[in-house]
Amino acid sequence: MKASDVRAMTGDQLKDELVKLKKEQFNLRFQKATGQLENTVRQRQVRRDIARIQTIAREKQAEAQKS
Repeated sequence: MKASDVRAMTGDQLKDELVKLKKEQFNLRFQKATGQLENTVRQRQVRRDIARIQTIAREKQAEAQKS
């Protein structure tokens, strides 16, 4: 997921995507614990996507407060 894609999303879309990614992160952690995780790189991608969404959401919130 690119930052430009995230910036194009609305606030509600950001929240929905964040919930989806957190669920995926939870499932990946369980797969790792049970030895079923095949794509270990996906954990890192999901973690970074979550951080990217949270950062852009904060930026949008700060921008809204300035206006």
